[in-house]
Amino acid sequence: MIRISGLVKRFGGLEAVKKLDLHVPAGEIFGFLGPNGAGKTTTVKLLCGLLKPTEGSLSVAGFDVGSRTLEAKRSLGLVPDEPFVYPKLSGAEYLRFIGELYGVPLPEQRRRIPELLEMFELGRWGGELVESYSHGMRQKLVIAGVLLHQPKVLLLDEPMVGLDPKSARMAKEILLTLSKRGTTIFMCTHILEIAEKLCHRIGIMIAGSLVALGTLPELRAQASREGSDLEDVFLSLTGGTEYAALLKNL
Repeated sequence: MIRISGLVKRFGGLEAVKKLDLHVPAGEIFGFLGPNGAGKTTTVKLLCGLLKPTEGSLSVAGFDVGSRTLEAKRSLGLVPDEPFVYPKLSGAEYLRFIGELYGVPLPEQRRRIPELLEMFELGRWGGELVESYSHGMRQKLVIAGVLLHQPKVLLLDEPMVGLDPKSARMAKEILLTLSKRGTTIFMCTHILEIAEKLCHRIGIMIAGSLVALGTLPELRAQASREGSDLEDVFLSLTGGTEYAALLKNL
């Protein structure tokens, strides 16, 4: 459902993504990890057509993102790290806008929008302008919009940021349910516990390059960290334990 071949993205002299090759099949929850500046968000923006690649190709649900951009965009949903919703729309109006944008039939909109607002505990806020929503409420509204049009591929960039514990738990259950139904989920997150519990495979990016790829047992083998949790494996592969020596001087 996601195919990335020879992907390169340069910003002037900075090569943010370097010859990335990656295939993600239907129904997989794929964790895309890496330190800040690794190229994760750039890759997500390339996948959804917000940026154009310098080299290489990308396809979503069988549609080339460069030549069949609209078909690719219709097949995916995006939950960005900073949820953008039009502040002068109410929550219900925003969901109706998303429904019209993706061609969701009106009877289905009328049925599902109230259900989604109630599911995310936004029912009493549905008529209020989004400018009055907290960050977490906006995040929940964006997730509700994605669920409304039921994409084949879901791109998530730090989806749990700003969510309260109950909403975060519900979001995780939703992702597992969607995966079982065949939805492909491509998730960037710094919360390694979530990646460890949810993801079938994990890729780790450093400075634009994919340095590790596989299931957690496969990553443990690559890092020579048998029995370790994902945090230990991640820090071992990314050199994240270098601070230990510095702590002695505090």
